[in-house]
Amino acid sequence: MIGASSSQNKSKERFAIQRIRISAMASDEITLVSPQIDNEGRLPRKYTAEGQGAQKHISPPVEWYNVPGGTKSLALLVQDVDAPDPKDPIVPWVHWVVVNIPPGVKGLPEGFSGKEEEHRGECSGIKEGVNDFKVPGWRGAKLPNHGHRLEFKLYALDEEVNLGNKVTKDKLLDAIQGHVLGEAVLIAIF
Repeated sequence: MIGASSSQNKSKERFAIQRIRISAMASDEITLVSPQIDNEGRLPRKYTAEGQGAQKHISPPVEWYNVPGGTKSLALLVQDVDAPDPKDPIVPWVHWVVVNIPPGVKGLPEGFSGKEEEHRGECSGIKEGVNDFKVPGWRGAKLPNHGHRLEFKLYALDEEVNLGNKVTKDKLLDAIQGHVLGEAVLIAIF
């Protein structure tokens, strides 16, 4: 840098190197995305109960990156954090619970819910839990008013969870205490 002393240049160089290291560390965090949903974006109607015909209750695609080392399984929990009304939320409403996702799996494709058998191979062992509609798998929202936030939360775990035949949000959250290596959140608005 013209006119700067050697010590000023070295100081600025060290600062730049530290910024690069901090940026690299930040990018190592587990990330959850959907090609159909921007963070804080809208949930397309076809993934809701308000979709047209055969387009009802299709689970949205989700992808994740930077799964922490030592992860033995992943779990996904999707809930309406504004139920029953965004102006006066009471308790989250569960739309989807998925457990024992192998750490090598990089996402769940659109329409995965209810079709685990079709996605054998690396997806074998994945189990869908019971939602608050009292059925297993994804159930899209059909809301009296819009503006609800659907929270997609991915947990990286240091072991597989054994929750028996009926997987629920409560069982999952109890079982993963002390076993979470990382979390990622994606919010969609409907």
